[in-house]
Amino acid sequence: MNSIASGSYEVYLEELAEAAINQHIKVKDYSKVFVLVDENTKQHCLPKLQKIVGPVVDEILEIPSGEENKTIQTCTTVWRNLSDYGGDRQSLLINLGGGVLTDLGGFVASTFKRGIDFINIPTTLLSMVDASIGGKTGVDFGSLKNQIGVINQPQMVLIFPDMLKTLDARQITSGFAEMLKHGLIKSSEYWDSLKTVDDYTHADYIRKSIAIKNDVVMEDPTEKGIRKILNFGHTLGHAIESYFLKNPEKSALLHGEAIAIGMILEGYLSHELKGLSMLSLEDIKTTFLQHFEKVDFSEEDVKIIVDLLKHDKKNTHGNINFVLLQDIGAAILDVKVPTPLFEKAFAYYNQ
Repeated sequence: MNSIASGSYEVYLEELAEAAINQHIKVKDYSKVFVLVDENTKQHCLPKLQKIVGPVVDEILEIPSGEENKTIQTCTTVWRNLSDYGGDRQSLLINLGGGVLTDLGGFVASTFKRGIDFINIPTTLLSMVDASIGGKTGVDFGSLKNQIGVINQPQMVLIFPDMLKTLDARQITSGFAEMLKHGLIKSSEYWDSLKTVDDYTHADYIRKSIAIKNDVVMEDPTEKGIRKILNFGHTLGHAIESYFLKNPEKSALLHGEAIAIGMILEGYLSHELKGLSMLSLEDIKTTFLQHFEKVDFSEEDVKIIVDLLKHDKKNTHGNINFVLLQDIGAAILDVKVPTPLFEKAFAYYNQ
């Protein structure tokens, strides 16, 4: 099977992806076809796309890579480019890049002329298994992640695993964190298989992760309930990512690196509050530390990170809501965590 149905669109893999995009563009007869890239995907991935779709692309729009550029200011530049190059409501925007680019490109497309079609072609492991699936689009607001955005579905998502060959090992490992998360929240069997696999970039594992996320999203497209389980590790993880991104004395962490820490911390909270066994907690910590370098957190770091939690977009009525684990493969929604436990969670991580 090389496609996964997701409501109004499909996720296509490998050869079927090539056929799908060409058929779609032919049938829709777009007035203009734009491709959004960054400097990396322009060099490494755009030539492959141009080979697949031929001369139908009218304009290449480029933005700088990096989470620090996932801003309204960057959106303004792309909106202006679309307008200057004659984009109208019958135009198509193809987002060729990682999670930052597909998030931002999807938001740009969803708001330009009150909405134009877009297609996501994720080029990192992280975006293939997570960011490009499910219709979440948006940008950061200052140091706060994903504060501005909409949920809007693409026309299709196209997965070309061979594009991963252009990435360095750190980027690949960052994506692996989200794959491990899919096992933790939904499938202990998948978790166990990933722990021992040599090549998790194989199309079969990518497809499995996409299928797990897609099943959750299909059940709850607008994140009113079960879809929240996809946020495991992200409440503390996003706060850590934001802190390291904006602190000039810290080296920025990739998304998956911050979320891996978040999953260890939230695993500890799960043990304290929801009965996750110590054996499972140690399994989670050991697995992530085998793949991700340990980060040192001072008392001051922890204080600032915990303070950032109050801005998390999942909060309601002033409450910080966590997704925790009852067991590996069994997640629980909307858990309130007593503040003193945060310090204990970091102490567990640090020890």
